[in-house]
Amino acid sequence: MDLTQQLNNYCERVGPEFWSEPLNAITNAAFLIAAVIAFLIWRKKTPDDWTGLALIVILAAIGIGSFLFHTFATVWAVLADVIPIVIFIHVYLFFALNRFLKLPWWAALGIVIAFLVATVLFADTLFAPFVGSSAGYVPALLAIFVVGSLFSRKDKKLGAQVLLTGLVFLVSLTFRTLDEPLCAHIEFGIHFMWHILNAVVLFLLIRVLIFQRAG
Repeated sequence: MDLTQQLNNYCERVGPEFWSEPLNAITNAAFLIAAVIAFLIWRKKTPDDWTGLALIVILAAIGIGSFLFHTFATVWAVLADVIPIVIFIHVYLFFALNRFLKLPWWAALGIVIAFLVATVLFADTLFAPFVGSSAGYVPALLAIFVVGSLFSRKDKKLGAQVLLTGLVFLVSLTFRTLDEPLCAHIEFGIHFMWHILNAVVLFLLIRVLIFQRAG
């Protein structure tokens, strides 16, 4: 694998230059802003909860990794982009199952492992014909709705917030999916909206975790 190989995955990119995706690069600041706001809420509500802080750090890492990808646009940069996202999804799912749905840690861990394996093996086959390169995110979307629905039976208010977050993520995923198809009509693409809305999604998920822990 050539880690320095150049990639051209998004509509906005027109060359190998560092600032070839200015909107896609700059909008990653949304993740850092979301991380700062989440940190302030965490420090006020649950400063002893290291899980919440860890997720906030991962959220910031997502913004940094995505910035690197949309500027350097290399194989190593895409790894810096994808790895924090994968970590966030599976860490959050574990604690959502454990804290929101009150599953024992071993059951939550088993479900997370099964979720990861199913995503790797089946996501592209099942969802790529409909959403293309966004297929890997569809299982996360489904997980939000499933967990949110079950959580609503235990905590109607916070469960509803998880479901609302799922709707925001659905809109966000739609922007990501339509970036390439609309490229001929929108020169700079719409992938930047994926960043802005995803920052909102991750912030809302962390906020629910904090407020659930705060009781």
